Amino acid sequence: MTETAHANAATSGPGMRGEISAKWGKFSSAEIAALKSKDDLVSQVQTKYQLDKAQAQKDVDAFAKGRQL
Repeated sequence: MTETAHANAATSGPGMRGEISAKWGKFSSAEIAALKSKDDLVSQVQTKYQLDKAQAQKDVDAFAKGRQL
């Protein structure tokens, strides 16, 4: 599988990865595919949306609803 195909599969499939780009439109497919944990997602949301860590964590926790990345 090519890197682009892998990234597209990661963002179009079921689960959180497929929903991240709908929730946070500033993420590219490659960035979503590269996420390794919810902590990575928190860091990226914090950076891309200029939020403090507590707010980014709250947003990700509400989005994830107990699911793993």
